[in-house]
Amino acid sequence: MTTRRHFINQVSALAGASLLPTFKGLSSNDLQTISSFSPEKSALLMASDEDYWYQIQQAYTVSPQIINLNNGGVSPAPTVVQNAVERYGKFANEAPSYFMWRILDQGREPLRENLAKFSGVSPEEIAINRNATEALDTVILGLPLTRGDEIVMSKYDYPNMLHAWRQRELREGLKINYVNIDLPLEDNDLIVQKYVEQMTTRTKVVHITHIVNWNGQILPAKRIAEEAHKRGIEVVIDGAHSFAHLEYKIPDLGGDYFGTSLHKWLSAPIGSGMLWVKKEKISKIFPLIPNDKPNSDNIRKFENLGTRPFMIEQAIGQALNFQLAIGNARKEARLHFLKSYWAKEASKIPKFKLNTPIKPEYSGALAHFSIEGMEAGKVEAELFAKYKIHTSPVKWEKLDGVRVTPHVYTSLQDLDRLLDGIKYLAKA
Repeated sequence: MTTRRHFINQVSALAGASLLPTFKGLSSNDLQTISSFSPEKSALLMASDEDYWYQIQQAYTVSPQIINLNNGGVSPAPTVVQNAVERYGKFANEAPSYFMWRILDQGREPLRENLAKFSGVSPEEIAINRNATEALDTVILGLPLTRGDEIVMSKYDYPNMLHAWRQRELREGLKINYVNIDLPLEDNDLIVQKYVEQMTTRTKVVHITHIVNWNGQILPAKRIAEEAHKRGIEVVIDGAHSFAHLEYKIPDLGGDYFGTSLHKWLSAPIGSGMLWVKKEKISKIFPLIPNDKPNSDNIRKFENLGTRPFMIEQAIGQALNFQLAIGNARKEARLHFLKSYWAKEASKIPKFKLNTPIKPEYSGALAHFSIEGMEAGKVEAELFAKYKIHTSPVKWEKLDGVRVTPHVYTSLQDLDRLLDGIKYLAKA
C-alpha cells in the first residue's frame, strides 16, 4: 500500500486545491460549466485529483456490490443520460407515431451537428446508428469490390469485422491478407512495416482497429493509412474503443471510413453508434439497409433503419455534454492513470504477466493480464467468485487471460481490490 500511495503522491504532488462540484442530477446546461473548474491545472495533474473524480463517480448509478471492470464491453450511462432516455421514452409513449416521427425525429439534425463538431468533421459525413458493428458493416458490405481484390487486416481485429470480410471473401472471391503481429508491441515502425508487407497491387482496402479490443494496444492508424494511400488503397478504421477515450479528431487518423460505438467510452445509451464517411465517398457505398437512392451522396441514406428507439438516439446529446464537461484531455489522462495505477503494482507480483504496453502512446485504459498456469476462464471466474470483480475473459490468438477496463467512475479502492485478487490468484 505504501508503494501505491507513493505512486499517487508522485503524480499529484502539484495538484493544488480540490474541486468539489456536485454532479449527481445536474442538467446538461450545468454540465457545460464543469470544464471551467481549475483551468490552470494540466490534464496530467487532474488525473490524480481524487476529490474531482469522486464527484464524477457520483454521477453514475453503478452497483456497489459488483466492481465492474468490463467497461470495454459496454459502459453504464451517467444519471443525466439515463434520465434523458426515460424522459424521452415517456414522451414518445404519449402518442408514439406522432411524437417519435414528428417531434423527436427532428432532433437528429442538431445531434448530427454536435457529433460532427466533436469529431472535427462535416455534419454531412456523420450517420447515427446503433453500434460499431452496424457502422463498419455498412462500409465493409457496401464497398464495390470484385473477385480477386485483396483486403489487409489483422487477426486481432474485432470478430464481427473479421466475419464480415470473410463472408465477402467466401461469397465474392475476395482475398484477405492477414498482418502477422504479436501483441503487445512497443514498436510502431515494426507495426507499420507488418501492414505494408501485406499490401500488394491487388489490395483495395486496409482495415485498422485503432485500439485493439483484446488487450488495448493502440495501433499507429495514421501512419498505416498514409502508407495505404500512397498505394491508392482505401482505409477503414474501427474506432470502437478509441472514440471519447483518446483525444483526437477523426481526420487525424487519416482514414476514409470510420465507425464507433457510443455506448462504450462516451457513456451514451446502450445501442448507440456512429458512422463517418468522407463526403466524396458516400455515393459509392451501398447502404446496409436499402432505400430508394442507394447511390446518393446523402449521408442520411445510412440511417434507413425503420422504427427505432428515438429516446436512445436523442439521449446521446446528454452523454456528449457530459464528455465535453470533463474534457477529452482530462479523461484520457485519468483513464491512463487508472490503468497504470494497478498494472504497475501488479507487475511486481510473481506469476503475473501484463499483456499490454504501459506507455500512454501505446495504450489507454484497456489492459490484459494473465496468471501463469491459469486459463482465462479460471482467472475471470475466481475474481468474480471471491472478490465480485467483473472482468472479461480473453483467449484470442496468443492472449490467454482477462481484460480489465476501468472507466471514469472507477475508484482507486476498486483497483486496490483488483490487486488483492491478483495476489490471491498468484498464490493459488
